[in-house]
Amino acid sequence: MAVTAKSLILDLLSTLKGGSMPVRALVAAGDVFGLEENGVRVALARLLAAGLVERDERGQYRPGSRAEALQREVTSWRTVEDGLRRWQGDWAGVHVGALPRSARDRAARTRALRLVGFRELAPRLEIRPDNLAGGVEALRGRLRALGLEQSAIVFRLGALDRATEARARDLWDTTALRSAYREARAEIARSEKRLPTLPRHAAMTESFVLGGRVIRQIVLDPLLPEPIVPAGERQALVAAMRRYDRVGRACWADFLREFGVLHDRTPADLRLADGAARAAGAQA
Repeated sequence: MAVTAKSLILDLLSTLKGGSMPVRALVAAGDVFGLEENGVRVALARLLAAGLVERDERGQYRPGSRAEALQREVTSWRTVEDGLRRWQGDWAGVHVGALPRSARDRAARTRALRLVGFRELAPRLEIRPDNLAGGVEALRGRLRALGLEQSAIVFRLGALDRATEARARDLWDTTALRSAYREARAEIARSEKRLPTLPRHAAMTESFVLGGRVIRQIVLDPLLPEPIVPAGERQALVAAMRRYDRVGRACWADFLREFGVLHDRTPADLRLADGAARAAGAQA
């Protein structure tokens, strides 16, 4: 899948260590990925109008307020395990039966629920294990910040009958999850060996695309508790990605230094931010 101007802009800005980024840096980064200058500038103008980016007094750009909740989700990948607590067997539920059904409302709602690992147990009833730090109260605020309607009913659910409990635990394909953890770690290991041998722009693009794919995988992981899926393989993937993030940051360091940009992680093709642009109505 080709890198888009929107995802490139939003993902580059999400790496900033405070401060902002000049438009010429965004245009130059676009050129690395074969994006025309005019396309980058048009995407930037539309993101600005949608509130997903902001411009400071020097005409430089930083993430906008409408992207804050999603950016928190994206940048939390390094510490996802810190956001978990021991599972006591209860479930968190969201009832969406009486909520608006317009395409835009459904898209924002679905994105919020999938980002936090919910799956549909019954028509209009979404659940996940209640193993996130802060419990249902914190989960309620997090979902609403991500776009779930205020009127959605978010609650704790327990004492399921045996058949329903078994069906709930089977909502996630744990075999596929574990296989994906292993495959991503193998891809990271291969790329770590290859990056030092590549020309600068090739190393920048590979670390951007692969790093983004693995970070998306971690951000979208349902973070299932130990009785449903072993946590060790997920933890190993996060550790491998932390290491790869340092390698990727080195690939981008000279380029960003040329524009005086301070960054605290590797630029990566996250595409979650691109989804936020669509949800906010920034048309392509």
